[in-house]
Amino acid sequence: MKKTKKIIIAVAISVSTFLSFGFADNYFELSKNLDIFSTLLKELNTYYVDDTKPGELMKTGIDAMLQSLDPYTNYIPESAIEDYRFMTTGQYGGIGALIHKDSNQIIVSEPYEGFPAFKAGLRAGDVILQVDENKVEGKNSGEISKLLRGQSGSSLKVTIQRPNTPEPMVKELVRENIKINDVPYYKMLDNQIGYIKLSSFTATASSEFIAAFNDLKEKGMKELVFDLRGNGGGLLIEAVDIVNIFIPRGKKVVETRGKLKKWDAVYNTRKEPIDVTIPVVILVDGGSASASEIVSGTLQDYDRAVIIGRQTFGKGLVQQTRPLSYNAQLKVTVAKYYIPSGRCIQRIDYSNKNDLGKAQSVPDSLISSFKTVVNKRPVKDGKGIKPDIFKEEESLSMLTATLMRNFHIFNYATEYYLNHSTIAPAKDFKLTDEEYSKFVSYLNDKKYAYSTQSEDALKELKKIAKDEKYFEHAESEYTALLEKLTPSKQEDLIRFKSEIKLLLENEIISRYYYQDGRIEQSLNSDADVLEAVEVLKNKKKYNEILAGTFTSNK
Repeated sequence: MKKTKKIIIAVAISVSTFLSFGFADNYFELSKNLDIFSTLLKELNTYYVDDTKPGELMKTGIDAMLQSLDPYTNYIPESAIEDYRFMTTGQYGGIGALIHKDSNQIIVSEPYEGFPAFKAGLRAGDVILQVDENKVEGKNSGEISKLLRGQSGSSLKVTIQRPNTPEPMVKELVRENIKINDVPYYKMLDNQIGYIKLSSFTATASSEFIAAFNDLKEKGMKELVFDLRGNGGGLLIEAVDIVNIFIPRGKKVVETRGKLKKWDAVYNTRKEPIDVTIPVVILVDGGSASASEIVSGTLQDYDRAVIIGRQTFGKGLVQQTRPLSYNAQLKVTVAKYYIPSGRCIQRIDYSNKNDLGKAQSVPDSLISSFKTVVNKRPVKDGKGIKPDIFKEEESLSMLTATLMRNFHIFNYATEYYLNHSTIAPAKDFKLTDEEYSKFVSYLNDKKYAYSTQSEDALKELKKIAKDEKYFEHAESEYTALLEKLTPSKQEDLIRFKSEIKLLLENEIISRYYYQDGRIEQSLNSDADVLEAVEVLKNKKKYNEILAGTFTSNK
């Protein structure tokens, strides 16, 4: 017995010693390198040939260190705390307007209806000349945004030049707390299908969504199209509460697992649901991330909603903020999350980097299969949320993208607005062929050079053929093909008329009906929404998708 006790004591001492040395080694490594870094910074500051800025050097070093981990672990200095607070709350002190730079001018892109810029009479297309005593010339849009933001209740003067107006105008504004709605738009698509757009997951996301959901129910909603496209996520608990609308109390929504046990947690639904039977279609795309993937993935795992769109972003990491000295913060990845089927949808393995230091996607060999909770449909991890019905993303032609990038569509909409006091309601407004021809004429003296991918590829082929000494034998054929593939602006303006018209109409509508008008008009031709409506009206197809027996979709 005594011998056994001695063995146990010996083992305990050896384990304790091992752990102590492990901790000591780790502490020594940290202490040693901090000392080296501190010494290096002092020597650099003393002996470098030019004056150094220690604060900027330190910020560069910190950023580089954190970037070697993952893009979500960030240092937030005191000066950037307000920007971080805006990302998490959707709230800031300012005037409520988007701006952009075109050539050397700072232009109002869009005022938010009901906020200070709108109430003061600022309109899309107005050129900002001065903010208080600060001239705009030579500044970028980020610098002007900082001038426009400030404490709620503070006043400012903005000098603008409105197109087709001879004299500049001075607008007096009072800043307010600007809160961008998590639910920017909702409506009935017909007499029984409702639509809700959720753009973010700040602290008001679930309450705004529930308010919209209940309002639509009162208007007769029997089915729901839930739009999460472009929603980059936010607060995890808001995702849990939104899932809770559709599934019973006490059900697992998401589980987090970290290196420290304190980050291991299970988040269950906490309240009584609002509607556990209403058919739901969720729209997602590559911009749907984090909390959006928790909502869509959890409802997919419970076979509670049909998912339509594109593969989601694949962010299965959880961040927390930690306080640092001098009011700074560290946003650090502390855990991964797992949805009810057991899968983690994290797409990039940041611990696995290639020779160039670039993180790699989770390889197919490590992708695992799981089963949904109710109907045991196969689902996979490591790639985001795969839609039940995949829809190809509609890409714009090079011409259309160039017209947008050069603000020709934006500027023409401004001109149209200044020449037309009213237009038809957003859902009914259409440009006539004659009005489109006016836009084509408007472009006659505008610059918008572009090339197609096929044209670029052909030029690369010419270079290769010359290097290999084959080009002279095929020069005539090459020239003929290049002429056919080189875009003709006039022909392309006719070829891509339908997509250009849609964007023109959307931009013009925004001048009269603002953000709501944009969304309302776009729903008329939205392929994802049209597919969602078709699925909801076809109950057999909807049920077969959730049962895992629907086979006609690839």
